[in-house]
Amino acid sequence: MLVEQSYGLTFFLKSSKNEKIRHIYVRITVDGIPKETSTKRKWYPDRWDQKEGKAIGTKEDAKTLNTFLES
Repeated sequence: MLVEQSYGLTFFLKSSKNEKIRHIYVRITVDGIPKETSTKRKWYPDRWDQKEGKAIGTKEDAKTLNTFLES
């Protein structure tokens, strides 16, 4: 018997008090049950695409971060 499971993966910035740079978290959802953990990386809110869950820009730092998030 084959059991179907659903899963999702979302990256987001977690708000910090008065910090210009924020921690990047990942939310993993399996069968509707979400768990969050830190990626141990930080990023700037003004250079973050909330909808896509990745860094904005063509600079090397943005490319490096997006490669990390995709791996």
